[in-house]
Amino acid sequence: MQVPSFIDSKSKQLSFYVHAFWRGDLPHAELVLFFWDTLEEWADVNDRSQPYSQKERVFWHVLHQLHYWPAEKLRFDTFLHEELSNCLHYLDGRGLCPFDCIGIRP
Repeated sequence: MQVPSFIDSKSKQLSFYVHAFWRGDLPHAELVLFFWDTLEEWADVNDRSQPYSQKERVFWHVLHQLHYWPAEKLRFDTFLHEELSNCLHYLDGRGLCPFDCIGIRP
């Protein structure tokens, strides 16, 4: 798999998981499993020397935020929720690229 197709596929899943978590339909432990599964799948991506796209940078930023913050902060912090919502809208193709989200590859 190439980097762009990996990011496209995992971005859809990331958005689905985060929205389900915010609705209370998904436990935080599932987000943690998604994080580790994504890193495991990333190991199989070919040609990771390709340049970053904006979408990839936003994807890694959101993934890092999900891993960094505890469940309560992810669910209830208004500022963090708004930031992640903007990022997910962009990943879903429904918003502008957030200008302050610069994630890096693991």
